[in-house]
Amino acid sequence: MQTELQSRIEPLLLEVADVVNTTLDLDTTLRRVAELVRKVIDYEIFGILLLNEKSQELYFRFSVGHSKETADRVRIKVGEGVTGTAAQRREAVLIGDVNADPIYISAVPNVRSELAVPLIIKNRVIGVIDIESPQPHHFTEEHKQLLTLIASRMAVGIENARLYTRITRQAKTLLLLNEIARELTSILNLDELLKRVGELLSRLIDFQMFSILLLDPAGETLQHRFSLRFQENIHLKNDIPSGKGIVGAAAEQKQAILVRDVKKDPRYIETNPETRSELAVPLIYKDNVIGVLDLEHTKRGFFTDDHLRTTTTLAAQIAIAIENARLYEQIARQERRLERDLAMARELQFRLLPQARPKMNNLEIAAKFSPARAIGGDLYDFLSYSNSRTAIAIGDISGKGAPAAIYAALVSGILRSHAPMEPAPAEMLAAVNYSLAERRIDGQFVSLIYAVWDDANLTLQVSNSGLPRPVYCHKGKTQLIEATGLPLGLFDDAEYDEFTFQAEPDDVFVFFSDGILDATNKAGDLFGRTRLEKIIAECAESSAESMVKSIFKAAAEHASGVETFDDETVVAIKVKGRTSNRK
Repeated sequence: MQTELQSRIEPLLLEVADVVNTTLDLDTTLRRVAELVRKVIDYEIFGILLLNEKSQELYFRFSVGHSKETADRVRIKVGEGVTGTAAQRREAVLIGDVNADPIYISAVPNVRSELAVPLIIKNRVIGVIDIESPQPHHFTEEHKQLLTLIASRMAVGIENARLYTRITRQAKTLLLLNEIARELTSILNLDELLKRVGELLSRLIDFQMFSILLLDPAGETLQHRFSLRFQENIHLKNDIPSGKGIVGAAAEQKQAILVRDVKKDPRYIETNPETRSELAVPLIYKDNVIGVLDLEHTKRGFFTDDHLRTTTTLAAQIAIAIENARLYEQIARQERRLERDLAMARELQFRLLPQARPKMNNLEIAAKFSPARAIGGDLYDFLSYSNSRTAIAIGDISGKGAPAAIYAALVSGILRSHAPMEPAPAEMLAAVNYSLAERRIDGQFVSLIYAVWDDANLTLQVSNSGLPRPVYCHKGKTQLIEATGLPLGLFDDAEYDEFTFQAEPDDVFVFFSDGILDATNKAGDLFGRTRLEKIIAECAESSAESMVKSIFKAAAEHASGVETFDDETVVAIKVKGRTSNRK
């Protein structure tokens, strides 16, 4: 008998070695174990159960003769039943007649005999091979020895395949997590992001119910923001107080919670009667909980520790993506509000400019202001004096944008408040400088030209506090008005010169901010004073309006393709000719 057994063992060991050495696929390994056992032991019911070390339960990983429902459902505690006893004792258990043995747990009807052998590797039980028969005393001591021999060798192959499967799955999961993280951080619409989270997570975990709940601004309530039920998008209104239910507990504890059977967990709040298992993972950003990712399934024990680890890893990326999307939406709202405010400010600024040019018997006036941004810091104004006189102001505020525009409005107000006293140009500059000194703002000042035109006597008085020197064109020849001075708002005791010109018909005076001279082309060349004076000379016989348009057109063509960086303003006045005067 021993010789016969020995003769069966040698080829068996060769086949076992072949299985162990030729495949690392767990399903293939388990199937080949079943085939190998059938060659030496006739069975009708076969199972390989693997051990969940954390729960100390055996579960079916491969079976023959068991219904799928039974294989999926059955969990056997170590120490219970024939298989649990084999795992606990770490030795084979042979039951000739299960009807006469109290440790037997019935899973398949009409079973009479059973043989269970533990799978042990490095002194650690990893599972059990179990065979059953409807015939009493069907399995023998020889069968026990053969199955023990197979189990001792196959434990290595099963564990290697199991580890390989786990590592392969983890590698695929990590690659997928990396892919998901890259995609999520590129989505900046929050609703679109949450929908995509559900779609991508389903590639990792076959959940049936999914929700993302976000904590309200007060930090008191978890609000359903996105939910899927069996792949259908639904809207849930049952918000959950922080600390209540499984999701509330996950948020409060800042830890993922895995519940294998919600019916046994007192924290569970029933929102779906079909739910049996649940996995709730907090979304944490900078150590603050911003929400919870919640997965549910109708099967008890569906979610595993691998699911928990995977979802926890992904939750960190989801939290970052959600905060990015929230921040983007906040910035977008602020930008829309800012755009509305700037549009209104732009309209107000242009309404503060003169809405009509003064009409005089002997003078044409034209003016244009073009801000570098939505609003700017240049200004011009026309102020009525008595005895056919008109004051002309043109200014350039330091800086750009909203601060410069507000300061420009302040300067305009000061000009208008002093205008009723009809000061001469130098007196007006001194008065504005004094008023600004009383309201001094660090880093803010204004360069201003103030001129007074006497339409009856054809005289022009001019004072300057830092703007580019104006151009005077007489009989087609240009010259600079050598009026200079310190900007207003910087020095309390600044004094300003005043120049008086006796104009003649067709004379032209052009005032402008430095944005015109500083317009720069792609090569870095400034538009400059030479080009400006040439255009003024060429347009000397044209109207004041035509001259202003020509100056702006030339500056724009010079700086084509380059972003405008400074406000541009031009005011041109032209003494009407004798023919016009007679009319």
